[in-house]
Amino acid sequence: MSGHDALGREHDERPWGHYTVLDDAAGDHKVKRITVHPGKRLSYQRHSQRSEHWFVVSGTAVVTLDGDRHTVVGGAAIDVPSGSAHRIENVGEADLVFIEVQHGTYFGEDDIVRLEDDFGRAQQN
Repeated sequence: MSGHDALGREHDERPWGHYTVLDDAAGDHKVKRITVHPGKRLSYQRHSQRSEHWFVVSGTAVVTLDGDRHTVVGGAAIDVPSGSAHRIENVGEADLVFIEVQHGTYFGEDDIVRLEDDFGRAQQN
């Protein structure tokens, strides 16, 4: 469910958890706090117009980046270059919380190409 939090920031509930936009005032970057529930994962996707930097605040993530799997724990970060296929999943027993900094020229949801998705949202060829 899309909407806003108590501070008026964009907030969206998703099948895997939720996110809150912390900053999107500048034209060249956007910052989100993302929470992924235990056992859930985001779609395996790519973007053509932005790169992403993920800093894990708490929890343990497995990040798939162009087919390679990386474990990222609280206090660590990983970069997702523009055009790279990527996914993050929560392999722990508590919520995974990370900060996503998007950098690029466009941040719209229509720049997401879903390659695989647990919730039926992948593009059909």
